[in-house]
Amino acid sequence: MDVAARERAYIRVSGPDARDYLQRMVSNDVESLPVGEACPALLLTAKARVIAPLVVWRREDEDFLLLTEPELGERVLGLLRRMRLRARCEIEPEAHASVLVFGGDGGIRTDFPGAVEAVDSTLEPTLDAEALELRRIEAGAPRWGREIDERILPAEAGLDETHVSFTKGCYPGQEPVARLRHRGHPNRALRVVELDDVPPHDTELVHDGKRVGRVTSAVRRPDGSVVALAYVRVEVPESARLELADAEA
Repeated sequence: MDVAARERAYIRVSGPDARDYLQRMVSNDVESLPVGEACPALLLTAKARVIAPLVVWRREDEDFLLLTEPELGERVLGLLRRMRLRARCEIEPEAHASVLVFGGDGGIRTDFPGAVEAVDSTLEPTLDAEALELRRIEAGAPRWGREIDERILPAEAGLDETHVSFTKGCYPGQEPVARLRHRGHPNRALRVVELDDVPPHDTELVHDGKRVGRVTSAVRRPDGSVVALAYVRVEVPESARLELADAEA
């Protein structure tokens, strides 16, 4: 079992209307969550741009804890309070600590592949930040500030497969998310690529003389090779050799 620290901001949403309010605000089906279960979700703009990725944990029938990135805590708190209107629920920050647990149990479903998230656990980390970043990139898991920001649509990062319900009721951004799912496809997709070196964030990728994507994250493996995440246009073959400054991908 491997354990890694996970920095988080935490926001409690509780009260008689907490479930209905969150169901109207986030992209996944909060209403069907059993007590004690969690799901990844998104807060979106009306045009389906990502405001914040979340994990929604239903602690009690009328008590939910939202887990988000530490730099997004105030933003999520302010938005939820501003949009609450007549909903009977309290929205307050809480203080906790999280770890990701690989190969173990006792945590909640989270947004990191192959792991559960334990809140206020006594487990001590066995993985450092660099080892965790390597696991994230090799798993193709997007991260806020790298693969996830206001420029991307959920489907481009694969978030429509993990963070979105296509059977629930309305929420901000639902229409463009559903339209892209059922009537089209994203022009670019997140891919895991092999590089010769670690390039700067947003370094462009070129194929046959055309700009086809950009590198969002990269890390060097213990054996010296480099693995990265990049947004690449969907028409580029998986086996294509891409130009990256003076290196190749």
